[in-house]
Amino acid sequence: MLGGFGNAGMPGQLIEALRLRQLKGLTIISNGGGTGPFALGALIGDGAVSKLIATFPAPSAVQFRELYLRHEIELELVPQGTLVERIRAAGAGLGGFYTPAGVGTDLAKGQEVRVIEGREYVFALPLRADHVFLKAHLGDRFGNLVYRGTMRNFNMVMATAGRNVAAEVDRLVPAGELPAEHIHTPGIFVDHLVEVARHPKLLELPREEN
Repeated sequence: MLGGFGNAGMPGQLIEALRLRQLKGLTIISNGGGTGPFALGALIGDGAVSKLIATFPAPSAVQFRELYLRHEIELELVPQGTLVERIRAAGAGLGGFYTPAGVGTDLAKGQEVRVIEGREYVFALPLRADHVFLKAHLGDRFGNLVYRGTMRNFNMVMATAGRNVAAEVDRLVPAGELPAEHIHTPGIFVDHLVEVARHPKLLELPREEN
């Protein structure tokens, strides 16, 4: 699993480190399919990914599109709310849930459908991963994480649904410096933490002064 919504909150440096392993046959769970020839887009372009589970590979996901049109990568398309809830269900230890999203479409083919109070729902299984890469703003040596702005997107829920969780942070602070009420992901979910400069292609645009 790779956190991030587009470029916001994407663990770009961890993904670049993963590329150095030159792995093949990876199944990637992400909101999108990359936004250019770097980080996730580059990992896909390397031919390392055999299957992508995502909600919206955007038009900028050129590397994914080229491989998909050549039938060299598999896509499991999941409605965004369903993807988040499947991940949350895994983190909560649930066996799945019923959702109206996708009923009557190709996305529901082969899945259990049940009528509840007169409305059809499709059953969705939990979604977990062997490895999860996160991006946070601050972290301490206990593994506690604080996100900034849109970094909260998929990172928070993905932290709960992986066997091995690694996070890159903009700044590592001493243990005890983060107020408990400011912590978004408790350190109990995090196995590895690295302080690293943000990926140069994923820098936030400066805010306009009013």
